[in-house]
Amino acid sequence: MRLMNLKNEELLIDENTNEPIKLIYYPKEEKTNSLKIRIKKGIKASIIEVFAGNDLNEKFTRELIVEDNGNLEYMKYQNIGENSNIELEYNIDLKNDAKIKMTNIELGKGKNINQFNTKLNSINSNLNIYGLVKIANTTNSKSIFKTFHNNQNCFSDIKYKHILDDSSKATFEALSVVNEEALNSKVLQNSNTILLSDDAVIFAQPHLEINIDELEAAHGATTGSLNKEQLLYLESRGIENKKAKQMLLKAFENEVYDNIEDIKIKEFLQELEGERNV
Repeated sequence: MRLMNLKNEELLIDENTNEPIKLIYYPKEEKTNSLKIRIKKGIKASIIEVFAGNDLNEKFTRELIVEDNGNLEYMKYQNIGENSNIELEYNIDLKNDAKIKMTNIELGKGKNINQFNTKLNSINSNLNIYGLVKIANTTNSKSIFKTFHNNQNCFSDIKYKHILDDSSKATFEALSVVNEEALNSKVLQNSNTILLSDDAVIFAQPHLEINIDELEAAHGATTGSLNKEQLLYLESRGIENKKAKQMLLKAFENEVYDNIEDIKIKEFLQELEGERNV
């Protein structure tokens, strides 16, 4: 495990990673508030970044640069307490044929804002962001995306799932702009939310701004409660109500986890789930 306790640094990855690089942050310790991560040409790398604690009140900036034919799989795992208030800003730069796959897991009780700014200026660049926001109490989570397609054959796929309980609130605000130079682009946006309480609220605003005809694009947002017919089916098979709900929620979450390619990242998540802490 690699623990970064630096400020305003650059992490340069110039060889393939055999296992994910782990960046772990706890309150009252020196933190890397501003970090530039650069993946060199043709390199395949995985990174896990964890934000945890009850008194984490910071703003973090991450600049993710993937050079030609590079491939980065990045997972952010967040589990903060009710006294925490964090803001994360990601600025993503993908070169020719570069790919980034991001998975964002947000748990806990604190308030947070996650902003993702991406300019797809190079040919065949590929952006994939999946997220799971699972919150309760009075937690407020905001996920804001601004993606610009500025060159040919670029791909962006942003999919978020929310499980909201009690009086929690979540925002999914996504703007994808496809400019005239971005021929044959593919743009996808989607938000799915399960509300477990009448007081939980989701603000979902997927938005596409299209300036060409030669592309594939789709966006949407759905909100609802757990499927009553599925619950009744499970209960009719002898599964108690609480367990049945857990099974349906787990299936909903697994659509995010299944998107992860690196088995080491999946194993890391399984260990966290087993321990219920970081």
